[in-house]
Amino acid sequence: MALAVARTVTQGGALVVEAGTGIGKTFAYLVPALLSGKPVLLSTATKALQDQLFGRDLPRVLRALALPRRMALLKGRSSYLCLHRLALARQLGCDPGLAERLGEIERWAQATHSGDLSELPQLDERSGIAALVTSTRENCLGTACAHAPACHVYRARREALGADVVVVNHHLLFADMAVRESGVAELLPRVHTVVIDEAHQLNEIGVLFLGRQLGNRSLQNFVRDLLAVTGRCALGLADWQGLAADLEAAIRCVSAVVRSLDGAGRWRWGAGAPEGLNAGRWSAAVQSLLPPLEALAAALVLAGEQTAELDRLSERCVDLLNLSQRFAQAQEGTSVRWLEASASQWRLLDSPHDIASALRSRLMGLQEGDAAAPPPRPPTAPMAWIFTSATLGDDERLSWFTEPCGLQDAHILRLPSPFDYGAQAALYVPADFPAPADASHSRCVGELVAPAAQVLGGRTLVLTTSLRALRAIGETLRECLPAASGIEVLVQGESPKRWLMDRFRKGTAPGSVGCVLVASSTFWEGFDVPGDRLQLVVIDKLPFPAPTDPLVQARCERVAAAGRSPFAHCAVPEAAVALKQGAGRLIRSDTDRGILVVCDPRLATMGYGKRLLRALPPMRRLHSAQEFETALAALTRISTTRSPCP
Repeated sequence: MALAVARTVTQGGALVVEAGTGIGKTFAYLVPALLSGKPVLLSTATKALQDQLFGRDLPRVLRALALPRRMALLKGRSSYLCLHRLALARQLGCDPGLAERLGEIERWAQATHSGDLSELPQLDERSGIAALVTSTRENCLGTACAHAPACHVYRARREALGADVVVVNHHLLFADMAVRESGVAELLPRVHTVVIDEAHQLNEIGVLFLGRQLGNRSLQNFVRDLLAVTGRCALGLADWQGLAADLEAAIRCVSAVVRSLDGAGRWRWGAGAPEGLNAGRWSAAVQSLLPPLEALAAALVLAGEQTAELDRLSERCVDLLNLSQRFAQAQEGTSVRWLEASASQWRLLDSPHDIASALRSRLMGLQEGDAAAPPPRPPTAPMAWIFTSATLGDDERLSWFTEPCGLQDAHILRLPSPFDYGAQAALYVPADFPAPADASHSRCVGELVAPAAQVLGGRTLVLTTSLRALRAIGETLRECLPAASGIEVLVQGESPKRWLMDRFRKGTAPGSVGCVLVASSTFWEGFDVPGDRLQLVVIDKLPFPAPTDPLVQARCERVAAAGRSPFAHCAVPEAAVALKQGAGRLIRSDTDRGILVVCDPRLATMGYGKRLLRALPPMRRLHSAQEFETALAALTRISTTRSPCP
């Protein structure tokens, strides 16, 4: 892999590498990229992985190679403390609990250099305090802000522009493609090599960022800021309270229609309205947003040029009005439009089917029909693009990844994991297990996991494909594993994600209670627990994409229109990649040992099961409950003979 990256860095072009777990892909792209001596931009999927790359992996390689390189970490606005918003939050007042957390942030603000909120591990990402003390593109005052000289966002951007190696994340990359304001647009012409790590998330992230969206949260935040700013510097210039009340009434009107869907989910938006909604009632609700936004836009224009805050409010109002007009009109073009709702929020979204066109033309500088060649640059400095992940597809051309990203002409390299999965891991698909659609399925998963976790003293991760299964399995485990069992059941959503990860990793420490973690969504990837602390991974069902998801529906329709099978070319590859990601949590080093359990009989009985099995690492098979119990006992003997993990 390092040799392939080195060739691409020298020659330019695009390289796509699927590097199995244990390859050392981070070092494989860092070493040749850094040795080239040319500027490098590194992008990864999440802020946590970004911190790991910048704080651990990159410094280790630079020290080992004795290379003097200036590093910089660049995140989006929501990651940095905004001094203006912090002062405003204190002026507005809040409940005692929130006030206490604001005090903690204020004390930290006196000492921090970066202003990066990740320095506050106790900050709960589920609380609303982060939104109070960070800025957005809409409410940032720019150079007119009194705190501009000390602004953490602009300091991070200045440091990035002067660095040899800059670490960003995919969200920032695509946010910049969409609005050209995050600093990456200035960086790209200066760099020679761009590495996209965890590239399997690129299309999903890009589709959302390159689309347009309007939600009740953005509207309500605008109302909150409107009342705060006009109350300080525009009293008497308009009936701000009345205008805000009119907009809030319109927001409630849309919310009432959304609530008639009775549940959370995504609903595709056809010609007239999202599925399940009356077209006339829906149209009237969305149209009701226009008059109050038009009135506010006019009032803010009249009050403008008095303060920078009023100017920014005016711009935000116009943006919200344009979005509301867009969604009030019939859909145009080939984008996908849908409504996304939860118990307290709704969003209207309009996105492209994939990122192929945008990635090639707006980021890589390629025109349609061009081969995967670099943008025009001096002959001595051809630009190189490296895309890599442990899972990018289940065929030789990695078409699951390359097609939606427009990279069919890129050089492809597939490297299997060096781990001895036959000796290190086993796969168990329980026979005679209830079908995935059976009402008893989740309870049966919990009843299978409970005794296994007791044998192992915890050390178990249960990955679910839905929040309903997450809750049901968690409840069953707590019934079957009372406190006296010595096993603690952790359930995603009940505590901050970072706390859950740390608690699970400490589960085998001396004097600590063992853990079973039941998780969904983000825990399927990026959760790294090497050693004996994780020995059993249980997947409740095959992770097929939801057939009702609007983006999935649209992609399936495009595949069908091309004369191909949507199930074979969309559903199965998607499930294969997700299944491989989940299974990848088990074996993280060449000394790890463990068992993967997939509680879905379709893996063993259906024809497509063979294709999914081929996507998994080559683990030995356990064919009966007795073999499973024997393998569990063997794991306990291994863990008791090893010294505790550091």
